[in-house]
Amino acid sequence: MLNQNHYQLLGISAAASAQAIKMAYKRLAVQYHPDKHGGNPIYEELFKAIAAAYYVLGNESRRAHYDQQLRAVERHRDEARRQQHFRQQGQHIYGAPMPPPAPPLRTRRPAGAHERHYQSMPRQRAKFTRRDYWLTAILGLGLLLFVVSVKITMDYVSGTRNYSRGLRAYTRGNWTGAHSYLTDALHFRPGYYPALRRRGEVSQLGLREYEAARSDFRAALAEAPANSRSERGRLWLRIGQCESALNRPLAAQVAYQRALALDSTLARAWLRRGEAMLFNRQQFGVAARLFSAGLRYAPADSRLRGQLLTFRGLARYKLRRYEAAQRDYWDVLSITPRSGQIYFLLGRVAQQQRDQERACEYFGRALIQGYEYAQVARDTTCSSRATLAGQLNKATGTKPKVGRK
Repeated sequence: MLNQNHYQLLGISAAASAQAIKMAYKRLAVQYHPDKHGGNPIYEELFKAIAAAYYVLGNESRRAHYDQQLRAVERHRDEARRQQHFRQQGQHIYGAPMPPPAPPLRTRRPAGAHERHYQSMPRQRAKFTRRDYWLTAILGLGLLLFVVSVKITMDYVSGTRNYSRGLRAYTRGNWTGAHSYLTDALHFRPGYYPALRRRGEVSQLGLREYEAARSDFRAALAEAPANSRSERGRLWLRIGQCESALNRPLAAQVAYQRALALDSTLARAWLRRGEAMLFNRQQFGVAARLFSAGLRYAPADSRLRGQLLTFRGLARYKLRRYEAAQRDYWDVLSITPRSGQIYFLLGRVAQQQRDQERACEYFGRALIQGYEYAQVARDTTCSSRATLAGQLNKATGTKPKVGRK
């Protein structure tokens, strides 16, 4: 049986399917398993032969190669038989008898267990040399570095992607979504300066969470570029605004001073410092100087410039410099010509200049622009005498003095 080919061992034809080969192998493996025959070496050899046959025929590529070998052997046998046939005919013609056929090759049965000699080999303990230890350490270190590099790369990509999404939500005014994306970005990239700064702006401007905003701005200060004084100055300005919103004026003033020490071109910091001097400490001269310093850096025709001019006009009004205050208010009107508040303030200046007619005109313009606080001032200032004077001016065709001096 051991001289048979693999198909014959499994008892199948050469055209058998893969499923038929598998079923035949399972059946024969159970039938000839050595454990079922008490460890008989004959069945052990048969089991090995069956396993080898299935190893070859169970794989398509190995089976194809084996079939090619079988065909080559068959062709070789056919050629040998033809040559033998021709030799027999020739020898018969010339009278040479054929030699008797050779007896079939016989082999003895496999040796039994009593004929075998087994020698137990002592187990040897594996010995690690210094070189083995070094190789193991280098392999472990390389694996660790690979894992760390993959982790860092994935965190960087995830953090950057979430920051971009948060920035898009920030520009659309989606404050909650922007805060969520920026928080995720900081989870993957802790200490990422742009994400810290933007999340602080979202908390300050959109969510009005000034404590959280101040914490983010302070954390951003530690991560800001050391050579960028303007960036650090803007962060201190943001911190000062948060301190002011939290009703901590002293801490806010300290933050504004630090912002201006880093970047003196921050007009808004000059504005905030001047406001504290004007409204809290009532140091009008200092406030006017601070507003003037901010005006040097405020963009032309901007709302910030209008605020600086308005507050400087208030400071000059308190200093009884009415002409200078009036000039500031007219400069504000060149930026926001429909400001009822500025017309009201011009009316107050005209009152101090004893020009009741002009004051009434300014209060009237303030009311036209929707500034309701001018109503009381107009009612108390514009007496019947002033009204009569206005009527006389209209009758005589005299225009009131409402222009800029």
